[in-house]
Formats: sequence, structure tokens, C-alpha cells
Amino acid sequence: MVSNDDKTGGFFWGTGRRKCSSASVRMRPGSGHIVINERAMDVFFKSERHRNSVTGALRFVKLATAFDVFCSVSGGGPTGQAEAIRMGIARALLLYDRNLEKSLRHEGYLTRDSRMVERKKYGQAGARRRFQYSKR
Repeated sequence: MVSNDDKTGGFFWGTGRRKCSSASVRMRPGSGHIVINERAMDVFFKSERHRNSVTGALRFVKLATAFDVFCSVSGGGPTGQAEAIRMGIARALLLYDRNLEKSLRHEGYLTRDSRMVERKKYGQAGARRRFQYSKR
């Protein structure tokens, strides 16, 4: 376990990004409460899929009820925000215990998903879709 000095205020910090979302995550030993943008996780994420994504790294290392998590997330939609928080939690877990890195990396929690929305091109209906062709 890494010692947590006074500069961090007893928190383990992590930053996660996905699509256009960016999340700042603070964790401290506690009882398993997760607060996102000053709201409970169940209120912030209505979908079970997004809640499972957020808690995935904590459940994987069997520390789901060992930490209180406080997140500030902005940009993008619910999927990007959930996965940005997931990455921030995984990075904060590394500060807690460096020995978790190999298993978290193997499961993909520490890998930044760099896929972004492809831009729309001129002369087309979308990124790849063309306008309808009319022969006559």
C-alpha cells in the first residue's frame, strides 16, 4: 500500500477520459458510497449497464465496499461518462496498491479507449453515408 501524504487530503486521485467525457475521481477508505456530480450513482445513472461499468474495477479487485468514491464528470453522454469514471477509479486504485496494475491492465481497465466519433464530410449525409443516388 502506498502512503497517502497530506497533499492529497487522504484521497486517492485518478483521471479518466472516454470519447468527449472527462472524469476526475477521488477515493478514500469508506463504506462503498459513490457520488457523481454531487448526486448518488443510482440517481445519476439510470441504466444498470452504466452502473456496472462504473463499479467494474472495484468489483474486480474485490474492494467495492472498501472505498467512498467522489466523481466530477463532464462532457459526452452517459456511456462515455461511465467509462471515463471507470478508468479514473482504476487509476486511483493504482495509487492505493501498485500491485493491482498487472491484473487491472490485463482486464482493460487502464487502457484508454481512443475511439472517437468520425467527423461528417462535405458532400455526404454523414461521416460515411452518401446522399441518395438518382440515376434519372
